[in-house]
Amino acid sequence: MKAGHSAVGSLQRELRQNAPFRNIRAEAFLNLLRTADQLQRKLQLALKPHGLTATQYNALRILRGAGSQPLPCSEIGERLISQDPDITRLLDRLERNGWIRRERDQKDRRLVLSQITAEGRAQLKKLDGLVEECVEEMLAHMSVEALQQMIARLEQARSPKKSTRAGSL
Repeated sequence: MKAGHSAVGSLQRELRQNAPFRNIRAEAFLNLLRTADQLQRKLQLALKPHGLTATQYNALRILRGAGSQPLPCSEIGERLISQDPDITRLLDRLERNGWIRRERDQKDRRLVLSQITAEGRAQLKKLDGLVEECVEEMLAHMSVEALQQMIARLEQARSPKKSTRAGSL
């Protein structure tokens, strides 16, 4: 067993798993997935009464951030926090609710561009405080320093070429 690695970790108890994890990387990976799932679930529950999923909320924020510049489906998909394999259907739902409008590009008719509507902006404005409170509630127990360290480690995990194995755990 490596230094600093407990015999039975919190996640192992949480999952009621008797066998130890294969290695520290497997345990770290599963901890990351479990944490992301729990945080995502809390956000989903906060948004559900307002008729939005977290991914739809994210797509609306992307379009709001684009301002008056309409975006193609592919760009919205690339910018989503959680990738959605059916971005067209996601945008269909937003359009049905009147939160976005779509139109074909004048130069390339194959390209469909999406833009947030005034109703979509109003919906986001109504939800911004709720989402901020939800995030605050989920992470308020962590210090700014701990959050900065977590951000740095998560960025390091997403960019393995930049990380070094020595001393990274």
